[in-house]
Amino acid sequence: MIDSTFNRRTLLAALATSMVVGTGAWAQESQTKIGVVVKIGGIPWFNAMEAGIEEKAEELGVKAFMVGPTSADPALQVRAVEDLIAQGVDVIGVVPNDAGVLEPVLKRAMDQGIHVITHESPDQQNVDWDFELASAKGYGEAYGKRLADALGGEGKYAVFVGGLTVPLHNAWADAAIAYINANYPNMELVGDRYGVAEDVDASRRTALDLMRANKDIKGFLAFGSQGPIGAARAVEERRRNGEIAVLGPFSPGQGRQLVHEGALTGGFMWNPKQAGEVFVTLGKMVAEGQPIEAGMNIDGLGVVTPDDDGRDIIVDQLVEINAETVDVLAAMGL
Repeated sequence: MIDSTFNRRTLLAALATSMVVGTGAWAQESQTKIGVVVKIGGIPWFNAMEAGIEEKAEELGVKAFMVGPTSADPALQVRAVEDLIAQGVDVIGVVPNDAGVLEPVLKRAMDQGIHVITHESPDQQNVDWDFELASAKGYGEAYGKRLADALGGEGKYAVFVGGLTVPLHNAWADAAIAYINANYPNMELVGDRYGVAEDVDASRRTALDLMRANKDIKGFLAFGSQGPIGAARAVEERRRNGEIAVLGPFSPGQGRQLVHEGALTGGFMWNPKQAGEVFVTLGKMVAEGQPIEAGMNIDGLGVVTPDDDGRDIIVDQLVEINAETVDVLAAMGL
């Protein structure tokens, strides 16, 4: 005969176990999920961003991850966003290569109740918020002044951007060129601008071509993390270190040797790791329905004054990269 007391105890233990397992599964399922699509994977700038995403996700108790396409092809970003929609994430973050190309797929995400946050794409359509760690005008003008100082206020220069359809890179270029035109009439822009600055080999080849065609070129202004590296390698290859200025945002760890060798002049940047953290912080806030209001102090952004009409949150947190700071920044993993 089977002991009924034993049966009751076994049954209660089984029920308790199933409740614990079920509660754990429910908690895991209810965890906020954030997927961030960047311009291109495997380069130092976005590796640092990924570290920020992962660390902040662990701190805030959410599930967040980065998707890095194999090239800076807008179509690959569209596919990545479509995959995230299919996965049913709560929030999609994007650093767009082409704002216009992404608009339909971002609208589809929002129509399905998924929140959308972008970075490096002010005035992006179909988003909850875009955040910037530098204003476009201030950032571009800082580079225009720095380039003019390096060139002594005169001479030819060329401008690289990550792509001719990358809104923020072109806004920076517009601001830099406008500042130079207004203040340094003896500086001359070669061509218009070249969309090669997210490809180190393409930026190197373009810089070499421009140096061959313009023997007296004195500077390269490259907006895109690989453009300054490629242009600096071209300058070094032609043994013109110190003769041609190369400025732009780049990973200090990737560019430190070129800086110390005089091939890469320096630039300004914000912390991509910090940007990754902000993706997660804002993502959790919008997923939980928290309003973003003027005067709020948001971790990673500081006190904000959001533009409700444009859906932009813009702050200025520039860090200068030069021979004195590059090693310290590189040691931070940037």
